[in-house]
Amino acid sequence: MADRIRGARTAAGLSQTQLAQQTGVKRSAVAQWERRGGTHPSVSHLARIAVVTQVRFEWLATGRGCGRADDEELSAAPPSADYARNDLEGNILSLVRRLPPRKRQVAHDIIEMLGV
Repeated sequence: MADRIRGARTAAGLSQTQLAQQTGVKRSAVAQWERRGGTHPSVSHLARIAVVTQVRFEWLATGRGCGRADDEELSAAPPSADYARNDLEGNILSLVRRLPPRKRQVAHDIIEMLGV
């Protein structure tokens, strides 16, 4: 599981700190999850990791099946601030998630100034 979490995180272009922030844990928890013989995330944290990194939960938890979530599965997800409604929103969300916290706040402020 440690290798799958690390692989999903790096494929999503996230640092351990960014994944920790988006999962609601400390960076040290992510480091433990990614260490062989380390701790395993709770089911709710594992589900959040799958959403944030856009991989299938079953693959992340068990290693079975395909790792990448397909577009149909993602679009069937319930509406939430964590889900993009179209490709443009998805691209913007992906870019914003890669920003460090200070730049993320600046991006937020810019979007608000645009009249949102």
